[in-house]
Amino acid sequence: MEVVLANPRGFCAGVDRAIEIVEVALARYGAPIYVRHEIVHNQYVVDDLRAKGAVFIDDPADAPEGALLIYSAHGVSPAVREAARARGLRTIDGTCPLVTKVHVETLRMLNDGYEVVLVGHAGHVEVEGTQGHAPDRIHLIQDVADVAALEVRDPDKLGCVTQTTLSVDDTREVIEALAQRFPNIRLPRKDDICYATQNRQNAVKKLLDELTRKAGIAAHMVQNGDAIDPAWLAGVECVGVTASASTPELLVEQVVERLRKLSGGEVALRSLPQVDEGVAFQIPPELR
Repeated sequence: MEVVLANPRGFCAGVDRAIEIVEVALARYGAPIYVRHEIVHNQYVVDDLRAKGAVFIDDPADAPEGALLIYSAHGVSPAVREAARARGLRTIDGTCPLVTKVHVETLRMLNDGYEVVLVGHAGHVEVEGTQGHAPDRIHLIQDVADVAALEVRDPDKLGCVTQTTLSVDDTREVIEALAQRFPNIRLPRKDDICYATQNRQNAVKKLLDELTRKAGIAAHMVQNGDAIDPAWLAGVECVGVTASASTPELLVEQVVERLRKLSGGEVALRSLPQVDEGVAFQIPPELR
């Protein structure tokens, strides 16, 4: 069996930064360290940090007065920051800089008197943080049908931002529908989209090209190697492997090892050409 690894794959700069923030804080201040929401969307990472002394909470009121609270990579609303201040908590901001950029752009448009369309998924913690800046003036749009139903005060004073973890492909139809219905809308810059999300989706496309079957190929999402069903591999000669931006390389290695065992030890492993994303984010000054 041949196993082909996508590139890029796994941790992005924002996830690397968020995990480093928690680990450095634990080393410097000791356990427990409280983290508002799971620091990244990966159970392995969360369980590992929990074992080291991180306590994940959704409400700042769940942390003892005066405790240290870290905001997750997804960002938080002004209401969460105010609740932390009222609780007397010390805080460290682990928000991904790309999410912070969207918050800044949102506030700029709100201050200019605009209503804002937020393209994203309802209930996603990043969306809740962004929308929390002005719930009555930020309209959440999930699909083209939402665009058709959207009612705004002034079509000429309308801006748009997106959830960073959606790719350009994910948002294209909605953005085109917004531009058609509201010709004067201030559309988001392409660099508002998380580079890592787009790069990893592009990597999957290249992987599919490499496997020579662009449609109809079986795809399975797993949390680790143990989740691979041997039945999936019946008659399969080539398997592509990729990983989301919140997945450590260790889990990729476990998947490869599981594939090796299921194929009787006969695996030819290769990676697509390495891609240097050229992005790194520093941790907050108080932890350097």
